[in-house]
Amino acid sequence: MVLDHFSPHKHAKVRAWAADNDVELVFLPTYGSWLNWIESEFAALRYFALNGTDHRSHDEQNAATASYVRRRNARAKPKTNFAPDSPIRAWTDYPARAV
Repeated sequence: MVLDHFSPHKHAKVRAWAADNDVELVFLPTYGSWLNWIESEFAALRYFALNGTDHRSHDEQNAATASYVRRRNARAKPKTNFAPDSPIRAWTDYPARAV
């Protein structure tokens, strides 16, 4: 399972669960946020819904965020063309219990 460095991911209970379930935890490199898909989504959310705004209340800010997320989800497509020439995309020798 690929994880970022969010501290709960490294908690002893998480590591114990992974060991009990034969799951290998693989952490993204430090400062490797560009490898984490969600980071690009957060950047777009900040750019399109939050930057340059002065919301008068949390409700107004939540409405702007929800509006962006609804619009983004209505137009979302699967990310299928990431690193098309990478040898990793052709790798088929997956471990038996990979998550």
